[in-house]
Amino acid sequence: MMENKGNKIMDEDTIVIVSGLPRSGTSMLMSMLEAGGMVVLTDNIREADEDNPKGYYEFERVKELKVDKAWLEDAKGKVVKMVSALLKHLPVGYNYRVIFMKRKMEEILASQKQMLIRRGKTTNEVSDERMAKLYQEHLEHIKMWLSKQTNFDVIYINYNDILKNPLENAEKLNKFLGNTLSLKEMIGVVDRNLYRQRYG
Repeated sequence: MMENKGNKIMDEDTIVIVSGLPRSGTSMLMSMLEAGGMVVLTDNIREADEDNPKGYYEFERVKELKVDKAWLEDAKGKVVKMVSALLKHLPVGYNYRVIFMKRKMEEILASQKQMLIRRGKTTNEVSDERMAKLYQEHLEHIKMWLSKQTNFDVIYINYNDILKNPLENAEKLNKFLGNTLSLKEMIGVVDRNLYRQRYG
C-alpha cells in the first residue's frame, strides 16, 4: 500500500526516512538503499553483531529527536533510519519520504526476544499477546497520523514480501524515490540466509 500526496520526485531537499517497529527489517532496507546509490546518514557507533551481521545503520542523534533537530539539515537528500515512535517528533519545514517497513508480528516478537536473550536480559516482563496488542495499536495510530501530514509521502513495504519478490519491491522503492537507484545492486544485498525468525 502506498500513500502519495503528490507527484514530486526525489530531490536534494527531501529527507528519506526508513521506519517501522524494531526488528521489522529496517536495517536490511537501509542496506538495499545504500547499495542502490543513496547516501545513508549513519555514525557507525553501533557495530554489526550476530543480530544484525550487516550492520544497524543507526545514527545516534536520531534518538534525541525530541530535543535535537539540528542534524536534519544534514539529512537532506539522504536516508536515515528511525523507529516509528519518533516520527511524530519530526518538525514541519522539511519534506519527508517515509518507507515504512512491515513484518509478520510473530516474527518481530521472536526476533526481539532472541536479541534480549543474547544480551542476557529478561524476556517475560510483557507477554507476547500484550506486546502484539500494544504494537498493533501503535501501528494503527501512526498510520492515521501519517495520512494527515501534508509534508510526508509514505510507502508501506513488507519485509516478508521483499524476501519473496526482491525485484518487484526494489522497483516500487525506486519509483517512490524518483527512479534514480540501481535495481541490480539493491536486490544483490537481499540475503534470505538472515531470515531466521520464520512463521508461515
